[in-house]
Amino acid sequence: MDKGKIVSIEDRIPKLKQQRRKKANRRVILLLLLFFSLIACVVYFQSPLSHVKKVKVNGNEVYPKEELLSLIGMTKSTNIWKVDEEAIEDKLRKLPEIKSANVKIKLPHIVIINVKEYKRIAYIVKESSYLPVLENGEILKSEQTADLPVSAPLLIGFSEGDVLEEMIFSLQILPEEVINSISEIHYKPKKTDAYRIVLYMNDGFEVSATLRSFAEKMAHYPSIVSQLDPDKKGVIDLEVGSYFKAFDEEGTKNAEKE
Repeated sequence: MDKGKIVSIEDRIPKLKQQRRKKANRRVILLLLLFFSLIACVVYFQSPLSHVKKVKVNGNEVYPKEELLSLIGMTKSTNIWKVDEEAIEDKLRKLPEIKSANVKIKLPHIVIINVKEYKRIAYIVKESSYLPVLENGEILKSEQTADLPVSAPLLIGFSEGDVLEEMIFSLQILPEEVINSISEIHYKPKKTDAYRIVLYMNDGFEVSATLRSFAEKMAHYPSIVSQLDPDKKGVIDLEVGSYFKAFDEEGTKNAEKE
């Protein structure tokens, strides 16, 4: 070393200078990667790549898919990252015929909506319209239809009150197999029984019963019918005991005439 001359450490130790240069290069590369990553994220969120491309709706029968999507405000321009599962489920559960709802997001761009609807257990005949009755007992007055329903029994002669409530409650606890076998239920009270009803079954039989024991006795209808001659129709009386009376020729003619 010459007297009075200062030699830098980098000159004396070349490896140290090279290491510092590499560290500086790494910082620059990391900053560039971060910058371009942010740019890529902004472009992704603003582009159709982040939009919902497919929505699967399962379990809906009453509500069309398009109606449900309109209700929750979901379109193909909806950002997949802005889909709020809980908010959508709450909106769907507010519909009168939706029993439960579950929403799942399947990345990168699929939304799956599973709903479970209340079943329509009957229809109340009101003038020339039919009001659906759900399995939870709710009557959908805003959903009346003029088309004759074939998926559930018709309630004829009923008006709002205790008798109708008792009728709906009885249907709620009946097996689905029995409900599906009923065509019409007529309210036909008499002096000795204000809860008397008459049922017309899809298999051709007629049932006379009282709502006070209807659900309990009607649950055994498949077993009762299995013991009868299917070619010999008549009235199954469940009001007091349980017995069968076949239609006679004269009774049949009168019924047809009426």
